[in-house]
Amino acid sequence: MTRQDTLRINGREYAFQPGDTLLDAAKKNGLDIPSLCHLARATPTGVCGVCVVELAERPGELVRACMTPAESWMTVRTESPCVVAERKAVIKRFLDSGFHNCAVRGADSQDWTSFQMAVQASDGADDLCPAWGDCQLQELAYRYQVCGDHFPREGEYPRQSVNPFIFRDYARCIQCGRCVQACNEIQVNMAIDASMRDENSKVTPLTDFPLANEDCVFCGECIQACPVGALVEKGSRYTVRPWETTRVRTTCSYCGVGCQLWLHVKDNKVVKVTGVEEVGPNYGSLCVKGRFGFHFVSHPDRLTTPLIKEGDGFREASWDEALDLVAKRLGELKETKGPDKLGVLTSARVTNEENYIAQKFSRAVLKTNNVDHCARL
Repeated sequence: MTRQDTLRINGREYAFQPGDTLLDAAKKNGLDIPSLCHLARATPTGVCGVCVVELAERPGELVRACMTPAESWMTVRTESPCVVAERKAVIKRFLDSGFHNCAVRGADSQDWTSFQMAVQASDGADDLCPAWGDCQLQELAYRYQVCGDHFPREGEYPRQSVNPFIFRDYARCIQCGRCVQACNEIQVNMAIDASMRDENSKVTPLTDFPLANEDCVFCGECIQACPVGALVEKGSRYTVRPWETTRVRTTCSYCGVGCQLWLHVKDNKVVKVTGVEEVGPNYGSLCVKGRFGFHFVSHPDRLTTPLIKEGDGFREASWDEALDLVAKRLGELKETKGPDKLGVLTSARVTNEENYIAQKFSRAVLKTNNVDHCARL
């Protein structure tokens, strides 16, 4: 049995396990300590400073919950006045750092109007930030009622849209480092690094070329990790908002691993795919096909009914008619030619369970061991 210790958070006693950080202990007990840089399954960095908490034993001294080991002597305050003041300062600094035109400033001045017009001209869109409504920085700004009042000049670094799937916007990057960790520690692609340029810092591919020319495998892990609008799906940018979609959970059909997906559906059409972070086997991670290869679902050329060949053409048929025909022909060939004249090819594009059923059907029903798989080599 795993040993558990206890500590006090906001006046109540909670259990934690040895090795837990304060952030781990809080999350395991259903308590919310906000963070913009912490990424599950990656090494804590404490870069953002949003997760600060106060220890009653050290009044006024703030520690970063994601990096501080939980100890049984601790009495933690997660929303004390000095904690809230520090979080507000950090959030304001992020809002002032770039083109975060998410309508949280509440300003109606000419400076604000000019700022919005500059952002819209740079974005090439008349709408607010493409991550509006799905941005953790925006959520924290609303939560702590923070308004930025500094209007930065147009970003030092141009936006990159050469990647077929990912739109990169340095002007909205808050340098949290989550995309670097997602690429290097979780997916282990080692395609992204944090580069320093004079007084400026930016997150780049290793040699600072556009992603299309890099070691990027286009898995999109960096998009899912990004807490703001610095990395967004190119296909859904400015075309769909979170509240316009319904999430449907399903299993990825591209291979037998069983990765769990959220299909974001609008008007009965899949417009975006994200990984389900809470469960295995993928815990949110996806490959390029699982994340971006969904457009076939609603493609006008997709077959939606079985076809039976007659003469030089095909005609539509019901599933019952098509399956009856296949069963009849397989039965005839088995009787007249023998079972060893039959063979079954299965696919890496179906689940392990379906492949198992296919080989069982081959051996138990068709009485043949001629079974092969397209991924055998």
